[in-house]
Amino acid sequence: MSTPSTSRWTPVAWARNGQVQLAYDRWQPEAGGEPLLIVSGLGASRRMIPDGLCAELAARGFAVARYDNRDAGESTHLPPTATSNPITSLFRKRGEAYTAEDMADDAISVLDALGWESAHLFGQSLGGAVAQRIALRHPGRVRTLTSMSAIPGDAAGMGTLKYIRTGTLSKFARLKFPDTREGTVEAGVAIQRLLASPNHPFDEAAARETAERVADSGLHDAKAQSRQIGAQWHGPKITEITVPTLVLHGADDPLIKPTGGRRTAARIPGARLRILPGVGHDLPDSAWKDIADAIGELTAGAADGKPGTNAPAA
Repeated sequence: MSTPSTSRWTPVAWARNGQVQLAYDRWQPEAGGEPLLIVSGLGASRRMIPDGLCAELAARGFAVARYDNRDAGESTHLPPTATSNPITSLFRKRGEAYTAEDMADDAISVLDALGWESAHLFGQSLGGAVAQRIALRHPGRVRTLTSMSAIPGDAAGMGTLKYIRTGTLSKFARLKFPDTREGTVEAGVAIQRLLASPNHPFDEAAARETAERVADSGLHDAKAQSRQIGAQWHGPKITEITVPTLVLHGADDPLIKPTGGRRTAARIPGARLRILPGVGHDLPDSAWKDIADAIGELTAGAADGKPGTNAPAA
């Protein structure tokens, strides 16, 4: 779970991609380091990324920035579309609001606003798929790619279902909360519970602290999530990714099967795969050091010109 937010983040700043404004901030910018951009998950505010993980990354020499995808957090929310169910939006022939290419371009607008010619990418959940697409569409802007808890970025329609635990999806569909701050907090706790490893005790107090601090309505905004999921990819296959790549996946992920991570790593040339024991579809504090170490090893290897290897699944 996340530690309380601190003044170590800069005030919110804004990047623009056409009519869309993207909210972003930086962790301790005075420290400098290798640029690393974090891409958030489905409907989630950037503030859901744990401060403790960002501190671990900074300790390994990264200059960390994070941003809100369109239709999430403080970034622009698009007008309602006909599809308001995240599941049915998977199967539409085209995105109604925008494309996956638009979302990839949003990240480049953030890099431009930061003054970063290129950066390491770390994306979790939907953010992992978005990060894969950024590496395909803008390879010259990406130093390394880390995709966590994600399906292959070129999967679409029925092809996504083989990676998703439909039982967890049905539980999400049954969650109903009032459109109030209290309802948003309760939704945040319930969703964190669903995404956590089922094999470890759930820390409800920490989950509630995060939910109260962030109060992120995007976690239960089905309409915004539908627009994000419905943003279809029309670009190359992930087999054409050329940047050094690390694929992380929780062994206990209750939403995306570890086969999603394994398949992603198997298809990206030279990708490294690491299955994280005791981790669900989340970023628990027990995994922060392992995640930061793995990203640090990837970037160090890239700097030394060492190719990645597809490691055996743990």
